[in-house]
Amino acid sequence: MSEKGKDLHDQKFETELSEWIQDEKSAIEMIHVIGQLWFDRSIELVIFRNQMVDRSASEILNLHNYARTIVGRPIVVEDTLMLAKEIQNKDIAPARIDIGRLATEWLNEKALHESASAFLDDKLKGFLGKDKRVLKPKDVVLYGFGRIGRIAAREIISQAGKGEQLRLRAIVTRSSSPEDILKRAALLRTDSVHGPFPGTIIEDVANQALIINGHTVKMIAASNPAEIDYTAYGISDALLIDNTGVTRDRKGLSEHLKSKGIAKVLLTAPGKGDIPNVVYGVNQQAFDRDNEQVFSAASCTTNAIVPVLKVIQKNLGISGGHIETIHAYTNDQNLLDNYHKKFRRGRAAALNMVITETGAGSAVAKVIPELAGKLTSNAVRVPVPNVSLAILNLKLETATTRDDLNSLLRNAALHGELVEQIQYSLSQELVSSDLVGNSCASIVDSPATIVSEDNKSVVLYVWYDNEYGYTRQVIRYAKYLADVIRLTYY
Repeated sequence: MSEKGKDLHDQKFETELSEWIQDEKSAIEMIHVIGQLWFDRSIELVIFRNQMVDRSASEILNLHNYARTIVGRPIVVEDTLMLAKEIQNKDIAPARIDIGRLATEWLNEKALHESASAFLDDKLKGFLGKDKRVLKPKDVVLYGFGRIGRIAAREIISQAGKGEQLRLRAIVTRSSSPEDILKRAALLRTDSVHGPFPGTIIEDVANQALIINGHTVKMIAASNPAEIDYTAYGISDALLIDNTGVTRDRKGLSEHLKSKGIAKVLLTAPGKGDIPNVVYGVNQQAFDRDNEQVFSAASCTTNAIVPVLKVIQKNLGISGGHIETIHAYTNDQNLLDNYHKKFRRGRAAALNMVITETGAGSAVAKVIPELAGKLTSNAVRVPVPNVSLAILNLKLETATTRDDLNSLLRNAALHGELVEQIQYSLSQELVSSDLVGNSCASIVDSPATIVSEDNKSVVLYVWYDNEYGYTRQVIRYAKYLADVIRLTYY
């Protein structure tokens, strides 16, 4: 290489490095603004539904890379930082605002506005004035502290912000002995799948409590849910989230309502009988949250497939199909071969693929009644500890192409009522471990979509974190039941 060529390469290297350093500085400043908005004013900034609170500078920049890819526009941190600072100057009610959408609209429309401030006044006019949304915090009790219970505890605490939404006040387990409290704290602090809890957990054994990021959470021992007096712990009008799955019918779950201090019960499993089974984002408004007291957040698989099925049914119609779930193993299976009341589940979970049943097909009909009797379903448990895959083999009423079908799902992920539930993936290299900790109920693997020659037989691959993604759906629904959802701009 000539001396001149070397100089050009060196100059390019220095320029790119300098630009990256400037971007990191902007990202660090962005983190500061995000924190102030969140903790002081209950305004949360996200970027195409991806959390920005408690992210590193590199993670903030990676989220901007994702945003550029998904919308095909040059979204840069300097623009989002500028808009975030302008939001700081506005008298805005508690809100969740997608800065990625705002940045996209700013790029497209800035010539129509005299300034960024005027642009935001137009876009957020329904948010201006703190009286636009007044929140009354809701006490929450977690009944059971297994996989879902611990993730729910992490998320409720992490999402507390200014403390105007859900407040975790108590956790109920079979024992609250000093040893039990220490073990529960250890399981909350570190997780083999989801990693360490990004906060502080202090065991207050003397007062039978855990202090989690400054929140005092009472550890209550009970074997009979009806005998607990929650008001003795300062808890009233609370939402109880039952993570045990021990009982799923109205009679059993209503035992919680006999306790002093509990107003509503939310089951993290499919409910039986007349209990409302809800996939948040799809059918929560079909039930009376003011007068009903017992609710179900359905199953992780139902939450994964229903948002996608709703989009397909609404736009193309579904005449029939089969759903096969490739599901991570769960605590319901045996670690080593042993007796199990279910067929095949007695075989070692980490060593075998295990065919088993799923109620996903029939559960869909409880959420989307027009699909009743049209879908069959089955499941295969596989040797991974988390993240599952639903394969939707569908017969459509209206012909479509692969590109049109993918475009339909991409649009649903970016616009409309299911933007929190559906994520659209463009990656050709996506595998299950990439999606640990993904907050969406459904991740559409667009490169894997298949459409047959008749244009009516299609196969869709929908991933989901059956622990974390499902728990985020539970918390979204819990906020809805508690009437503490902030204004949203997506």
